[in-house]
Amino acid sequence: MAVMNAPFEQRRRTPTEAQIRLAAQCRDGTGPQDRGRSTVRASAYVCPDRFAAEQALFRRHPVVLGPSAMLPEPGTAMTHDGFGAPLLLLRDGRGALRIFLNACRHRGTRLMDAPEPVKEPVVLCPYHAWAYGLDGRLKGVPRPETFPGLDKAAMGLVEVPSVEAGGLIWALPHRPDVADFGYAEGPLGADFDALGLGDMHLYARRTHRVQSNWKLIMDAFLESYHVQRLHQNSIARFFEDGVTSGDTVGPHMRSAVARVGGLEGVDLADWSALRRIVTYAYQLFPATVLVASPDYVNLMVLMPQAVDCTLVEDFMLIPEKPMTEKAEDHWRRSWALLDGQVFGTEDFGAAEAGQKGLSSGAIAELELGSLEQGIRRFHETVEAALEAALVSAQR
Repeated sequence: MAVMNAPFEQRRRTPTEAQIRLAAQCRDGTGPQDRGRSTVRASAYVCPDRFAAEQALFRRHPVVLGPSAMLPEPGTAMTHDGFGAPLLLLRDGRGALRIFLNACRHRGTRLMDAPEPVKEPVVLCPYHAWAYGLDGRLKGVPRPETFPGLDKAAMGLVEVPSVEAGGLIWALPHRPDVADFGYAEGPLGADFDALGLGDMHLYARRTHRVQSNWKLIMDAFLESYHVQRLHQNSIARFFEDGVTSGDTVGPHMRSAVARVGGLEGVDLADWSALRRIVTYAYQLFPATVLVASPDYVNLMVLMPQAVDCTLVEDFMLIPEKPMTEKAEDHWRRSWALLDGQVFGTEDFGAAEAGQKGLSSGAIAELELGSLEQGIRRFHETVEAALEAALVSAQR
């Protein structure tokens, strides 16, 4: 993979204490060491009833819709339907982002179909032309005399709880009673601000339909055991085998993997030097993966559709829009390698192969070695969240 001469410009940014700590653990081998084995039940990936129960996770916990760079310009709008609720993302003229249900307050008509951003001064219902501002307020109704006493102030679009933090767009599409974005706005947002996510350019995005359970895809980003094996013809040469560290942020997990070159003698407070050697990965519960490599970031949003089918939207974020043909060629080749081969063929292909094998009933449990215990911890988090959802539903 081509690597540009310098990683992200870090002159005005510094790593968080957590990012430094993970790097130090990679260097010194002082992080928590998993020496044992564990198992995960195969039924967790193939049982339709289990999949149906897991939908509570996507209703109760904030999900990432994409990077802020997905909708960067003021006065723009786009739609999102991947999590089962029709969403309308609106960035007003001042740049503030709000999310609403994509349904007219008159008769419930879907207002827009815009998977890519569009410039819109107002949102106009295609059925009866009710008009909404980019702040969601009802601005106009044709033939208003036919709606005597209508309170326009009470007829704005239905808002969905959301925040924009650390360069990511988080939402609760199904509007639960409690909306908690504490981790997104707190420690995770701080890490992503340190990475400069909010200032990055969205180079490319693509949605993959993966014939696999969503957790099999997450599993690939929760262990380093496969890197030198599965990716032997792509990115394996960039990484030290098994030199990793990790921790948790509430239900979320983050990890650091040392790249070839080692951390010995590196000033861990020197963000540019640190980024050349360490790749950071974040597993955002329930189903988002963010991988921060030296000169780009990949964000993968998983949207489960069935027990054996998941949509994965892959975003590639780069420091700035390519200004030369040389830069464009670099990013074109990087995107082809990462989205086309590493993720799109190798990781997603492995997940599909795993789904086929597990669906055959060949094994009752998956064996996990010491380099794979991140998978066990993730499944324990899923189990705990399902139990909490069940208790809440019984109240």
